Amino acid sequence: MAERVSITAADGHSFDAWRADPSGDAKGGIIFLQAIYGLTTHLGDVCDWFARDGYAAIAPALYDRAEPNRVFGYDQEGMLGGMAFRENLAEETVLLDVSACANALRKTAGKVAISGFCTGGTWAWICADALDLDAAVIFYGSNIHDNLHRRAKCPAILHYGDDDHIVPINEVQNIRATFGEAEFHIYPGCGHAFYNPEQAHHSADAAQTAHERSVVFLERHLAPTR
Repeated sequence: MAERVSITAADGHSFDAWRADPSGDAKGGIIFLQAIYGLTTHLGDVCDWFARDGYAAIAPALYDRAEPNRVFGYDQEGMLGGMAFRENLAEETVLLDVSACANALRKTAGKVAISGFCTGGTWAWICADALDLDAAVIFYGSNIHDNLHRRAKCPAILHYGDDDHIVPINEVQNIRATFGEAEFHIYPGCGHAFYNPEQAHHSADAAQTAHERSVVFLERHLAPTR
């Protein structure tokens, strides 16, 4: 089961995170960045799912710099509140927090991937451009189309639904065309947040397929060097 841990960034800021570790030796590490709702229990579940597949996983509470333990509900009020609160995030401090997570994982897991959902997917893309990471797994990054000047410096896989009300299919196709070197999957009939069983547009079949593809991708790019 994922546990709540505390991690300290290079500037001295301590923040909460979910962490889950595999039962045996880790195949690698992965960092999951939150959607606008904050560090929900879903992020702990995601860490558990990937730990079962052999990966040490951490999901940091990026909102802790503005207000500790700030989490929003999945209703309209929570969505609006989360959209406003995410404006507290700054690139400099997000990179500090992610770097601290990567350092914590490298101690036992070796290579480290970055991942994220919605807003967190965009931040994961920015981190893959700015930091020394080994792979990126992007779930419906909501503003990558506004960050086409960024480019993952590591292998990347991206997952989008073709019925995403946040990222219209024309923007999805533009992202795909711009980053032709990335592995890209579009899921027919799927909306935003299709991976999250706690949200309205969840698709169990697409979520399972995206998860399996992500694990295969991680096995290919995080395999320990012999």
